[in-house]
Amino acid sequence: MNNQSMNPIAGRQLRSKTSLRQSIRHSLTMAYRGLLKIRRTPEQLFDVTLQPIIFTLMFTYIFGGAISGDVQSYLPIIIPGILVQTVITTSVVTGVQLREDMDKGVFDRFKSLPIARIAPLAGALLADTIRYTIATVLTFSMGYVMGYRPEGGLGYVALAALLVIVCSWAISWIFAFFGVIARTASSVQGISMIVLFPLTFLSNAFVPADTLPNWLQWFSKINPISHLVTAVRDLTNSGTAGWDLGISLIGAAVIVAIFAPITVRAYMRRT
Repeated sequence: MNNQSMNPIAGRQLRSKTSLRQSIRHSLTMAYRGLLKIRRTPEQLFDVTLQPIIFTLMFTYIFGGAISGDVQSYLPIIIPGILVQTVITTSVVTGVQLREDMDKGVFDRFKSLPIARIAPLAGALLADTIRYTIATVLTFSMGYVMGYRPEGGLGYVALAALLVIVCSWAISWIFAFFGVIARTASSVQGISMIVLFPLTFLSNAFVPADTLPNWLQWFSKINPISHLVTAVRDLTNSGTAGWDLGISLIGAAVIVAIFAPITVRAYMRRT
């Protein structure tokens, strides 16, 4: 009697595990599709290859002398700031490309395939982590060429890079949500820039917060971008992990917990 009553439960658990494995496998397949798109159209990488180089050179030589007295003294401040700004800005592309694919009917064709419905969305977000990695490596490399020598060592630099990639992936869920609900790709980009520009430029990414006017200091100090930049600076410049690291990880987890379900729900309704 007990075996008979347990069979339906065991069957549901088995089907659930099988469905989860299939969803993961299909998502990885769609992520590989995203990488193939990048290989066939390498111009998609112009933003993550040119932006770190141009921004690092431009901001370092414009602000270096005014803020720190010379370029070398400014590099420990600007490289973590440029890294966070560049990689997080790159996450906007997730929502833009998602909207473009939906407008072209690509996701309509995916519906006819025997794959998990969530796989195209999850695969797109996974593939974009490669973009974040490229931007991270180029920013640190450009800083090294200019004379930046992180005192934290290679291990803490790698940890800082992983932190920025994880947080950017979490933020990409916000822009993926915009991509699902917006009507055009240009509107996704416009909304995203309106959100990101105040957060990145009204932070401590480029200048110390205490140099800002009093009415801006409070915003800079509570700005989540400032916490992430400070965490990266602590890791790379001194090899320490402070409270800002915990705040950044908690913030990333909260974003995923909020936006992943509503993005998936909105995506399922649209497709």
